[in-house]
This record gives sequence, structure tokens and C-alpha cells, in this order.
Amino acid sequence: MATPSPSPSESDNNEIHPLVALKRRIAALEEENTNLRVHGLSEKKKRNDSNIHYGRSIRRLVCLTERVEDLVAEFNRRIGLGAINESNADLMDSDDQDENRRYRSFKKLMTWCPSARKLLQSSAEHETLAFAYSKLNESSDGARGDDCAGLKRSVAEWLMECTPAPNPVIHKQDKTGRGFYNDVTGRLLCPVDYDWSDPTVRASIRDYHPDFRITACSWPSFLYEDGDYDPQNPTKGLLKGKLLVKAFKRVFTSPSSTDEEQPVDSVTRSAHNRNSGERRTRRDLRFALSSSGSWRIIDDEFNNQEFYDNIVDYLELPSTPEAVKEIDDLLLWWNQKVFGRRFVSDYRPQQANKMSVAMSLAKRRYH
Repeated sequence: MATPSPSPSESDNNEIHPLVALKRRIAALEEENTNLRVHGLSEKKKRNDSNIHYGRSIRRLVCLTERVEDLVAEFNRRIGLGAINESNADLMDSDDQDENRRYRSFKKLMTWCPSARKLLQSSAEHETLAFAYSKLNESSDGARGDDCAGLKRSVAEWLMECTPAPNPVIHKQDKTGRGFYNDVTGRLLCPVDYDWSDPTVRASIRDYHPDFRITACSWPSFLYEDGDYDPQNPTKGLLKGKLLVKAFKRVFTSPSSTDEEQPVDSVTRSAHNRNSGERRTRRDLRFALSSSGSWRIIDDEFNNQEFYDNIVDYLELPSTPEAVKEIDDLLLWWNQKVFGRRFVSDYRPQQANKMSVAMSLAKRRYH
């Protein structure tokens, strides 16, 4: 009777056959490789999710239309001119105001989009950076679309609550009845340099008369408190329009917080955040009031980029100590409107080192 030959897993000394050990090693390596691929995809997905999350802040807090790679390119340009680090680049003002604005936007990008800073600090290849930038840009544009769509509906609701109600009716989804062809939205959009109550002015604006052009050279009426503009004091009431507060709350806190008399319950953003958000809200509000079906930089003769830049320069580049105080007071007004007076310590901290307790303790230490 024949004796069965030993299996590959056995030898004369009952040891594991080398082929079996090799197969098991290969199987273990394949499993490890699979796990590494899954982990790598998971990590990549996490990075992409992070880029999508932080990218939504770009159109809200950083810039109107600039792409992330263009903001980074401005920083790289300054490095190429001799700046040794970011602090050094901060001191290199350009004669080109667009370059200066772009660099200020780069600084905001570093503040409000931590994933962008991590990318620049990494040794990632160009392809990796380009892919990450595209995700940030895609997310930022998506956020703008979402906010514009939400404000389109909300603005219609707010205006239709007015007494008397607008005629013709302002519909939530259809914008054809807005803009200068509706007396309510037309009054809000009308440049403060023109008198909307004058029938001749209204007719001239609607007829595109050259003496009544609608450009970013004039502030729209909705920017002013109660729409009142004083040519002798042009900053009085500027950027205090009631709809602005509602629009800011709609975008940056929640749709349910738009009641002006009900500030939100907690402070979650700094005054700088509010500064960035307010200028962006004004641009979005103008689009919501207009009859434009889709957002674009040039709307007839009105340049939204120029409008945005004018607001940014007004808020960020005060030229005198009096202007600095005026902006500080404006931000305090906004903080109180949005977050309430009881949270003042969060957005206007006391200088405790100059108060009586600190002064008394300091005097004791020196005696």
C-alpha cells in the first residue's frame, strides 16, 4: 500500500515548509498594503473635507473673487523681492493698490483658513497644492451661491412684511420684479447722490440716462441708517442700515436670529471677523435687492469688485486718528446690534492693567 507523500507544510522534522511561510508573508504584506491604501484615502478625504469646510469662509471673510493660488502668488512675489518671512513681507507695500489689497487678503486667508497655512508650511508637491487650492476655490464659490440664494428668499420676506406692502409683489424665487423697476428695492439701491422721490430721477435711472448712472462711485441708500444721507456729514449713519444687520445675522449667525431686537446668545466671532463679514454682507445684499438673475462682477455699469474694495478701504485704511475712532465706534455699534450689550467684555475688553486695582497693586510693589 502506497504511503502518502508529505504535504508542503510538513517536513521530516515537522517544520513549516518555506513555500507556505512565503505565501503567508505575501498575504500579510498584501493586507498591510491594502490597509495603507485605505488609510491614505481616508487621510486624503479628511484633508479634502477640511479644505471644503475652511474654503466656505473665503468669500465670507477673505476676498470677493480672488483665487487662492493668486493670493499665495502675491506672497511668493514678495518673497522673491527679498522678504525673508511673512513678517518681512508685511512691510513691503506696493505702488499697485491691487497688489496691496491682494496681500491683505492673503493675510486674512492665513487667519481664517488654517488648512491653507498648513499647506504652505508643508513640503507638498505642486500637484498636491493645486488640487487643494481648487477644492478651496470650489467650496468658497459654493458658499457664495448658497448665501446669495438664502438672502434672495429672506430679503423678499422682509420687504413684503413692510407696510404698505411693495407693489408689484416681490417674489422669493423670481427676481425680475426687483431692482430699479420696483419702487421699494429701487429706493434702497438708489445712490444717495440722487433723489429717488423725484419722478424725473426715477425715470432717468430706469432709462439709463448718462446724468444718472449707477456706479460704485456712490453709496447705495441701503447702507445708511433709515436711508438718510447728509452731504455735510457723509459718514453719519453710514453702514448702519437696518437690512444690513438682518443680512449679517442671516449669513453669520442663523436665519432665525434676524430679529434686530434679539441679539444672539453668545459671542463666537471677533470684531475683525465682523469687519470682514460686514463688507461681504453689503455686497450680497445689493445682489439680493437687484433684478440680476445670477451673480457677476459687472452688473450693467455697477462694478461689484469696486464696490467691495471701497468698503474694505473705508473700514481697513482709516487715514486719521479721528477716522480710526469712527471705525472703532462703528464696530462697537455692530457688536451691540448683533451680539448684545451684555457681551461687551468679549469684543471690547477693559484695559485692566490701567484700572484702579492694578495701579494700587503696582504702587504697593514699588514701596
